[in-house]
Amino acid sequence: MAEIVNLRMARKARDRREREAAAGAARARHGESGRARKGREAEAGREARKLDGHRLGDDLPGGDE
Repeated sequence: MAEIVNLRMARKARDRREREAAAGAARARHGESGRARKGREAEAGREARKLDGHRLGDDLPGGDE
């Protein structure tokens, strides 16, 4: 026979797992030191500038013709 499942309890268990995963991500994000956070933000800024530097823009001479 099939196992009887209480849907209310299953739903609560699923929600509890999802909340715990979100809390773990928040703890990792807020638990890092200021130095590590600034380093991560600086790296993201460098990557964004590098990407923007390789972008073809509309401000090229003769592009309005």
